Order: sequence, then C-alpha cells, then structure tokens
Amino acid sequence: MRIVSIANLGAISCLFVQPAIAFTIKMSASAAKSTLYDMPVSNNGARCRLILYKKQIPQEEVTVASPMDLGGLKSPEYRALNPQGKMPLLSIDGGVSIPESDTICRYLLHTYADSGPDFLPNDPKSNLIARLHDMYITTIQGALYKPAPPFGIYGTRSDALNEMQKQLKIIDDLIDDDVDGNYLCGSEVSLADASLFPTMVFIDDMFPKFGIEDGIPSKLAKWFNGVREKDADFAKVYDEITGGLNSWQKRGRWDTIWMAGLRDEEPPTLFDKLIAGEIPANVVFEDDKVFAFTDINPAAPAHILVIPKDRMGLSGLRKSSPEHIEILGRLLVTAGDLAKNGELGFGDGARIVINDGPDAGQEISHLHVHVLGGRSLSWPPG
Repeated sequence: MRIVSIANLGAISCLFVQPAIAFTIKMSASAAKSTLYDMPVSNNGARCRLILYKKQIPQEEVTVASPMDLGGLKSPEYRALNPQGKMPLLSIDGGVSIPESDTICRYLLHTYADSGPDFLPNDPKSNLIARLHDMYITTIQGALYKPAPPFGIYGTRSDALNEMQKQLKIIDDLIDDDVDGNYLCGSEVSLADASLFPTMVFIDDMFPKFGIEDGIPSKLAKWFNGVREKDADFAKVYDEITGGLNSWQKRGRWDTIWMAGLRDEEPPTLFDKLIAGEIPANVVFEDDKVFAFTDINPAAPAHILVIPKDRMGLSGLRKSSPEHIEILGRLLVTAGDLAKNGELGFGDGARIVINDGPDAGQEISHLHVHVLGGRSLSWPPG
C-alpha cells in the first residue's frame, strides 16, 4: 500500500482507499501566494492540478486546500470568495478570487509561463478540444452521477448519455490518425489533455455502470490509456480521482440512480409490440418519445391512449420519480394537443385520465394516459 499526498499542509485529512492504494490528502490554506480550493474527485479542478504538477509549481506559490477549510462550498466564508458556491476556486493573496477551471488554468499558464511546458496556448486544435469539452460534455456530466435530471439542456439521463457519446466521437474525429507523441496534439502536452483527461477518468469508470461498454472511441481510448501509463503526473491525477470515485462506490452512490442501480426489470407488454410495429395500431401521433393511438375498446366517441415509447420503469404512475419529469410533461402536453383536434372527434374539452393500479382499473403495466371526449362526460366517474 502506498500513500500519495498532493499537499503536506494542514489539519484536514480526507482518506480514499482502493485496492493497493491508500490516498491521503491533507489540505489547508497557508501563506502561499495563491490557494486552489479543490477536492481530489473534482474532474474540473483536476485540470488545474495537472498544470501545477506539470509545471512543478511549488506549494509556496500555490497550495491546494479543501473547501472544508472555509466551512464547505455553501458556507458564507466560501461564498464570499465564490458566490456560485462551486469548486475549483483560486484565491490570490491580496487579489481577486478566480472561479471556473478554464479561467484558473489560463491564469496559471500566464503567471508561470517560464515554468515547465506551455500547454500550447495558441494551438487551435488544443483550444477547440478544450472548448468542446467544456461546452458539451461537462455541462451534462451530471448524468453520470447525479440522482436526477436535468442534465444541462437534457431532461432525461439517456438523452444526456447519448449526447456525451456523440461529443466524444466529435473529439475523436479531431485527433490525427498518426499522431506522433503521447498527447492529443502530438509530443507536447496541451490544454486539451489537461481539460479532457480528468473527465475521461469519470467516463471510463462510469459508462459501464450504465451498460455502456464501448462508449469511448478508439483514438481517445488509446490516448487515455497511454498517457496515464507514460506520464507520471497524469497517473497521479488518475489515482486522485479514482480514489474519490471508489469512495462514492462504497457509499452506494449509484444504487438508486436510474439506468445504473435501478433498471426496468418488469416484462414487456402489449404496448411494446405496438410501438415496435409488431401489432397494428391506428397511430394518431408519434415522435421520438411519445406514441399515441386510438383505444380498441373506446369508452367515448373519441378515446386516445398516449404512452411513453421508453417505459423507463413507469409501469404505473406511482413508480414515477424526478427522473420522469420530462416524459410526464410530454405525455400531458401531447394529451392536451390531441384533445384540441376536432378531426379526432373531440369537442369542447376532454377528460384526461391515468389509471394506476388494480383498484383504478389499470390493465397494462405500462403507464398510459387516456384522452376521452366527443360527448358530455359525467362526474364522478364509475
């Protein structure tokens, strides 16, 4: 068992244990010129640490401290430095505080330009890869570990994970087939490597939890595996992050996350065959999420069933959770739109019904919304 310390500094100690590795961090602010508030599991903060390591910036210049030194991310002391309450944060002694990892990195690259590699600050491909990462991957990375949507602009986990794979392919296409060197842009380490590598540690660890076995394109996979084997600083960051992820795993972080610890294990229903086209249906509306068709046993002159194409565990409404907010909204919006369609037989209004469970008369274990109309409907129902 080996001990790896990124700061031999102070009072707070966080221990992350994984097989053959005990990873200890002792963090506290000191008399250094600057303090980087960060935690080892932070992939965005890790790009800043990579720059510190590669440039061999001494602790007298920049020390790494835990936000807990100031009472945590939500404490008044920390929010006085960063009102967003997020990490990483670079606090400069006698100066401003700089949040946001990319901004911190560019400050470090400028301030310590004469130390170590320059990270190719003017290389278009390096900057483009870093930008694509920041705009289109980190904004939705919460789909890998957060309990519920939204994930950036995406209301479902599956959409966010699909988009993440798409963005990895876009970045993979930017990498030269015959790249000469260990890094994304060749023989010199760049901001692209520092930005993307820590997030790839997340993706490499978490994709399989969601059943994604081949989600990392080939050139990215080759670079990721190679750089962590051949570059000691990247290996150090890999150990830091995976130590934190192992701690998350031991605490059961993914046990209650949809598509990871929780999956739809109920058997398929008649509706799945309708959606697949195996059984004919009079389809009145269909998009990528919703399927609507006329009921074969109508209870009113106009009677439409609206269902989610992906059941997502919604065998009934009582199975719903924050994971289902988007699809439930889509179902009701679709129901409302259909109820305005006179060509389907609707008049001045409609009854929107969800039967949930045997007592309510639900017959098929796949959430469905009844849209009934075309006549005056009495209340209460039978």
